[in-house]
Amino acid sequence: MEIASKYKPAEQQACADKFTKRISHLVRKSIKDLNMISHGDQVMVCMSGGKGSYGLLETLTELQKEAPVKFQHVAVILGQGQPGFYSEVLKNYFKSLKIQFYIRYQDIFSVVKKLISKVRTMYSLCSRLRRGTLYRTAKQLDITKIAPGHHKDDILKTFFLNLFFSGSLKTVPPKLFSDDKRHIFIRPLSYLQDKDLYALAYYKKFPIIPCNLCSSQKNLQRYEVKKLIAEREKSDPNRIKSMFHALSNVIPSHLLDTKMFDFKHE
Repeated sequence: MEIASKYKPAEQQACADKFTKRISHLVRKSIKDLNMISHGDQVMVCMSGGKGSYGLLETLTELQKEAPVKFQHVAVILGQGQPGFYSEVLKNYFKSLKIQFYIRYQDIFSVVKKLISKVRTMYSLCSRLRRGTLYRTAKQLDITKIAPGHHKDDILKTFFLNLFFSGSLKTVPPKLFSDDKRHIFIRPLSYLQDKDLYALAYYKKFPIIPCNLCSSQKNLQRYEVKKLIAEREKSDPNRIKSMFHALSNVIPSHLLDTKMFDFKHE
């Protein structure tokens, strides 16, 4: 990774400290702006072994020490049965940080391989099965907030996936009730881009565990969208900022949804 390779070790540490403070500031701002965490909350951090979940867990752990509201958080690992997913890596990591954690096993890998052909995407089925396990775990642990490691790029990708392939204007919002209103999903990394988390993973040396289940499929629609967003950012670094801002600057009367705006009587 080229982020800090040109710097001496002491300079790299100074860059890491400065960068970590910036990450912490953006996470605090997203939590405050959208009232994601309240006094007494029990927050479940969903650990996938990816850079987002590591970044979220470490940042929340630091914020907890100085937050104006008192909250608790735990890490939850979902063992999905896929080859190469070594939960021991995560367990050792949590122990080194003295983080309370729980492991939930569900053989999602075998179910998905059986029901979905190689031609079709596994992603949506994986997501539904994972959510079910997370909901059950949240109930067992009296969790009030469920926090996955989704970031700004994930929010934009989901928006464009729905726009291009589902014919709807929606995304994964930073704060969302589950369908039955029993759980609240929060996404404290909503103000961070994928490249921010890559850099954080580099500096922190997170023990990344690659996903070889749904992420192993090639030519997925989400990869097409990811490539599109990267190209737009390359041509104009402010494009991501503008697109993300558009999601909070919606004017229903300038769209076509008659359920949102009464065109017939206005």
